[in-house]
Amino acid sequence: MAKSEKAGKMDTLTLDDLTVAIRNGIDREGMPEEQAKHMAQHILNFFGYSERIIDNILEPEDRDAFYMLEDTGILTTEREETTLYDGREWRIHYWLFRKERITELIEGGSAMDAEAEDVSSVYDELDAEAWQRNSS
Repeated sequence: MAKSEKAGKMDTLTLDDLTVAIRNGIDREGMPEEQAKHMAQHILNFFGYSERIIDNILEPEDRDAFYMLEDTGILTTEREETTLYDGREWRIHYWLFRKERITELIEGGSAMDAEAEDVSSVYDELDAEAWQRNSS
């Protein structure tokens, strides 16, 4: 099965898939693969096999990472409101993966890599004379 077919049928989010999405969504050139993989593992440890997690389990440093992934579209939030027995309203905030966006980032990354290779190959074909500045 091709990578794009796999990503399009994503039921279970894998460490490798999330690593690629993080690198492509945040900064493909600036974030080393190992750092993206570490972040992906850290995020997946919160979710386990769940589709969503409750916000109040996060420490401030973890929440910062979640906000960064929300900016890329990898995560999103939702809230639920319920009425307590004493009549007060209670809000519960959740974090969810946006699997459709993760799929776009995985597929978009491979398409962007192919385009980058095409652009660089144009310059590879030029001989040394093309790069000489004409001083006349």
